[in-house]
Amino acid sequence: MTPELNPPIHPAVIRPNLRFMLSHPAHVVALGFGSGLAPVAPGTAGTLWAWVAWLVLERWLSPGELGMLIAVSLPIGWWACTVTAAHMRVLDPGNIVWDEVVAFWIILWLLLPAGFGAQLAAFVLFRFFDAVKPGPVAWADNLFHGFGWKGGFGILLDDLVAALCALLVIAAWRVL
Repeated sequence: MTPELNPPIHPAVIRPNLRFMLSHPAHVVALGFGSGLAPVAPGTAGTLWAWVAWLVLERWLSPGELGMLIAVSLPIGWWACTVTAAHMRVLDPGNIVWDEVVAFWIILWLLLPAGFGAQLAAFVLFRFFDAVKPGPVAWADNLFHGFGWKGGFGILLDDLVAALCALLVIAAWRVL
């Protein structure tokens, strides 16, 4: 066996840090304003950041304005996830948490006003569906892969489906 004279060059995966995050506005958004830099469970850290940010934002914004924030956050997040995944050279990096942020904001927008217990239940349900990826969440996770706009949308889609699943469980729970 002879070694290749010109082995293919595979660009190294970028592990995000503060310097990487601050190098591009898309990185700041996609990495959840730093919550995605958590060394353990960045998705959970991003969801916690989303929860705290929502509780602060709801003091100053009306429900309609919060809905507009979500509507604007979706295309901005799509762009940010697309750019950041390409710069990290990973299809769906765990450090990208904007998908968790906007998906959990949708849950809270539809759930609140609610007490701490209901919010905590929503958090646990969302994290379960996002991490375990049962049924429709796994389907959504496998639907769009790759770099570019399709891949950026794929990063968001499974979390949006996880949010829908969590909302369906909450709705069923409220009916019973």
